[in-house]
Parts: sequence; structure tokens; C-alpha cells
Amino acid sequence: MPEHANTDANVSESTAPPAAGHQVVAAAEAFHVKHLFTLSGAHIFPLYDACEKRPHAPKLIDTRHEQTAGFAAEGTARLTRTPGFVAATAGPGVTNLVTPMTSALFNGAPVVAIGGRAPEYRWGSGALQELDHIPILDSITKSAQTAHTVDTVGPLSYQAFATANSPHRGPTFLDIPMDTLFSPAPDHLAALPDASEKVDLDDLSRIIESLRISERPVVIIGTDVWQGMAESQFLEFTQRAHIPVVANGMARGILPPTNPLLVTAARSFALKSADLIMVIGTPLDFRLNYGDFGSAVLIHITDLEHGPAPENTLRLTGDLRQVLPELTAQITEQCAPESWCQELATQTHESRLKNTQLMDSEGAMINPARIYRELIPRLTESTITIGDGGDFVSFAGKFIEPSQPGRWLDPGPFGALGTAMGYTLAAGLAFPSDPLVLLLGDGAAGFSLMDVDSLVRHKIPATIVVGNNQGWGLERHPMRFLYGYDVLAELEASRYDQVVGALGGAGEVVTEASDIGPALDRAMNSGVPYLVNIMTDPEVAYPRTTTGV
Repeated sequence: MPEHANTDANVSESTAPPAAGHQVVAAAEAFHVKHLFTLSGAHIFPLYDACEKRPHAPKLIDTRHEQTAGFAAEGTARLTRTPGFVAATAGPGVTNLVTPMTSALFNGAPVVAIGGRAPEYRWGSGALQELDHIPILDSITKSAQTAHTVDTVGPLSYQAFATANSPHRGPTFLDIPMDTLFSPAPDHLAALPDASEKVDLDDLSRIIESLRISERPVVIIGTDVWQGMAESQFLEFTQRAHIPVVANGMARGILPPTNPLLVTAARSFALKSADLIMVIGTPLDFRLNYGDFGSAVLIHITDLEHGPAPENTLRLTGDLRQVLPELTAQITEQCAPESWCQELATQTHESRLKNTQLMDSEGAMINPARIYRELIPRLTESTITIGDGGDFVSFAGKFIEPSQPGRWLDPGPFGALGTAMGYTLAAGLAFPSDPLVLLLGDGAAGFSLMDVDSLVRHKIPATIVVGNNQGWGLERHPMRFLYGYDVLAELEASRYDQVVGALGGAGEVVTEASDIGPALDRAMNSGVPYLVNIMTDPEVAYPRTTTGV
């Protein structure tokens, strides 16, 4: 080839717009996204090229399963309150994101998923992994679209991030045909949306009057107070109103355990005894008995009205950073009598004493609660505690009270197992200096333990505690209650610690209660993913009540 032809080719290559994948990554940059979670697939190579070449692009983080990548994106969104970003190749890559995307929807987590798609020019011909993803993703996202042409890639990418990050937050999906994603695309600049809203003053006045005449008010706060960055506004409201608080989900830690108004440990008593219950930032789902609190006045404050509510519920919707200051400004005196606050403080103290007694349980085999007697003193204010499991993680929710918000992460109301490695990967990347403790049921371990390999490769140390009761505890005991026997609920006393060791981490098995503490110390000082496989009594079940409160 003549020399001048080579020069012309170089000029053409340098002046041509970059592939459309750069427009997707530019949208992520505008929303301060730091990581793109993925598993390598040819349909989405232009995204990788953009991340490698753009100076402010998200860092590429690969996993062994798209499900882990999806949960890592969801975990990032919930911990950092910036959009989580995940990309998957066409067909099975996208369908592997269905569970984490649904989990993000239930948790109000802003996640943007980009899917590969068979080439547009070959559509309908039976190309590799040709699948119309949109009908599958539409029901579990805030929006699901296809960028069929090059000029739509940039606008739809910005739209996906803006929609995911606006109240009520949640996941969005965009797939892009392979030939479109590889084609040069023009720059696209978009203004970020203004989410300001007006507060309904009539609804506000009715709420203030209800608070004024109540004698036993309780506030329940949920994840959206944290996700909506409204924790400081809530603290100002609490200081002014002086109402006892029950914390759920990611709102745990907004009030520290030392605050006398935090009565989460006495949750059941508080909600059964209250004459007014104000729910802020969480839906009225099964966790709150669907809003059925008997004769108590119910106030529901959310960033967007969603889901059913009992008749006569007082509702107020809008950005919580705006709604809560408006509410606080209208309060002129303490809303809860001191006698009521003291009664709940006493109940909280007694509940914590009972929890301590439960954690002191001794027996021929290790009671799962006994593990937490050793673990809790080893948790710091900055420790991020992650739960993935049934019975074993239920104990954690009962015993662990975070000192700061954003330090507790569990699967939430969708109840998906397999979140563990994705959440841990997200936490380790977002907060590399903070200790990570993962609480893992032995059933849940089977969903994602292979992705310890990802923790090892990305140098994420974590203490992994498996409460190994050799079975599916959430099914074993209810089935025995219903039928007098159980079936399909037994597992082996598997050596999950050896699996982690084989993947580049470390671990050990524990069968005696006296060995739990030293094993945890070794794990926390190891500098690698370290699994403490604790064999617990399979006959011990988490002590559940039969009501939603």
C-alpha cells in the first residue's frame, strides 16, 4: 500500500467520531459513575473501549456471573446514592440480570443496565443470541428501551440515567444493537433534570393537626430517607418533633443506638400501642402489615405515591429533602409526651436485654445467636455489614444496630438470595478503607460463592461468616409445623471455607463456640476474603412472630 494511503487512513481514523459506546459512557460520567460492572461479551465491546480510552470514564469491573455484576451495581446505588451501572451481552447475559434488576426495583435503587442486542440489519434472521429483551425487562424497570439508530444512543443513555436517578428511584434498561453500538456517533449534551416540587399545604396542615392531638406517636423511617439524601432533614425533624423512631432498611443508623428516641428493638410493642404512626420513605408492604395498624392514625410520606394504602390514610408526596423541612417548620412543640417516650425507652432497654440473653445461649451445638455475641463487639462504626440469607441473617437484623447510615445492606423486600458477592464487591470498591463483614446463610452460599474469585482478583478483603445449619431453615421449620415433617430442606455440612481457599482466599471451619472469636479475629486480620464456616444447631429457628408488626 502506498505511503500516502496509510496516512489518509490514519487521518480518517483520528477525525471520525468515536463509536456510539462512548456516548453511553459519557452519560455515565455526567452522573459521576465510578464503576461499570460486567462480564465480557462481544456485543458490548465499544463500552469497554470507551472506558479504557476516556480519562474520566468508569473503571471496568468484571465478574464471573452477570447476576453478580447486577447485584454489584445495585449495591453501589444503595451504598453511594449514585447510579449503579451494569452492562451485559445479548440474550443470556441480559436475562441473567432479571433478578438483580427486580431487586433494584423493590429497593428503589437507581441502576442503569445496558444490554447488547443482535445487529439491527440482521434482526429477525436468527442471529446469535437474538432476543427481544424489552418485553422481559419492561415490567421490572422504570423504563426499558432500544436505541435502534446511532443518533438515539446518546439521548436515550442520558434519559436512562436521569430516569433511574429521579424519584421514585429504580432501575432502567437500554439495549443497543451491535451494529449501532459499533458505529460512529455524534456527541450528545443534555441538561440534567430539575426535580423540585411543591408541597401540598392542605395535606401538610392535616398531618400537623393529627400530630398535635396524638398521645402515642411513632415514626417509621425507611430506605428512601437514605436513598433520597434526606437524613439530615429527618434529624432536624426528629429534634423538633421529639417522636420515637423505628428504623428499617437503609435508614438503619440514621439515628444511632445511643439516641433515646430510637426504639427499633421495641418495634412490635411500639406499633401495637401507638395511636399515630407516621411512615416515611418506605412502602406499606408486608413488612408493615400492609399499613393495617388497627385504630392508629396512619400518615404516609413518600417521594412518589405508589402502592395501596388503607382508607383514610393521610398521604404526602414529594422530594423528601423538601417535604421534611416543610413539615419541621410547622411543628411548634414536642409531639410525643415524655411519658410515652420513656415507656418506649424502657421497652427498648428490656428488648435489648432479652437479645443479649439470646446471644448468650449455650448448648451441645452452636446456637446461631451465639455467633453475634462474638461478632458485634468486633464491629466498628465504619464496618459495612452485608446480609445474604434467611434465618441466620434474620438474627443479624434483630441484633445489629448500625451507628451510621449506609453501613447495613441486606436483600430488602424482594428477598433475593445470591446478593452476597455483588454487594461485597460494591462495598469494597466504594469504601476500600472500611471493614467488610458478610453474613451468609449456607443455602445462600450456593448462589454466588464462585464469585469470591472476583473479590480476590479485585483485591477486596472481607470477613465472610457462614451460619451453617445444614439446610433451608426458612422452609424446614414451617413445613414441620404444617405437615409434621420436612422434605427438600436438608443440605450437607459443606466446607465452604475450602471453596474460598481454592479460589485464592482463606477460611476455616468452627464447631465449638469458644473458637468463634479467635476465628473472627483471624478473618478480620487476613487481608483476603476469609470464610469462617460455623456449624450451627439445625434445630434452632429464628423466633418469628405471626404478625406483620
